[in-house]
Amino acid sequence: MDAHAVRPLVRTLHAVSAPASTFVAYGETLEYDTDHTLEFIDITADVKDVVLRSGVNFGQVAVFSNHTTAAVVLNEHEPLLLNDMARVLSRLAPAGDYYEHNDFSIRTVNMNEEECANGHAHCRHLLLSTSETIPIHQGEARIGRWQSIFLVELDHARPRSVFVQAMGTTATG
Repeated sequence: MDAHAVRPLVRTLHAVSAPASTFVAYGETLEYDTDHTLEFIDITADVKDVVLRSGVNFGQVAVFSNHTTAAVVLNEHEPLLLNDMARVLSRLAPAGDYYEHNDFSIRTVNMNEEECANGHAHCRHLLLSTSETIPIHQGEARIGRWQSIFLVELDHARPRSVFVQAMGTTATG
């Protein structure tokens, strides 16, 4: 055999023959009150409950933060790691740095009466994500053994909402 021959990848297939089914698009808004900046709130169980209520057996679930200063991420729920991630975000976008967004003497766009100096939170969000999409297989959100779904507060304590939408078929395998 040629030393440079390409070997096929071995894949585990989860093929299921499904009878005729119905397409479902189901959504819920989850509400949370955060306590502090760089708080990681594990919302995995809530998302799994939405998937269960949706009736979707095969499809995907999108988990979307409705905020530009709160993110949704998949990562390991290990307390020391969560501390490490918060520390990294603090170092990369420190609250005490100068941000033009916070300079209300020059800023004129998207201002409101409750405007706060949160340029650091927006910059932290740039490093993370607004949403995660997770496959649904046989009625379950298929996240990895060590994965959890987090809402990450990047600004300060406040009410937050996360939109969760499950889409797919109701077929049973």
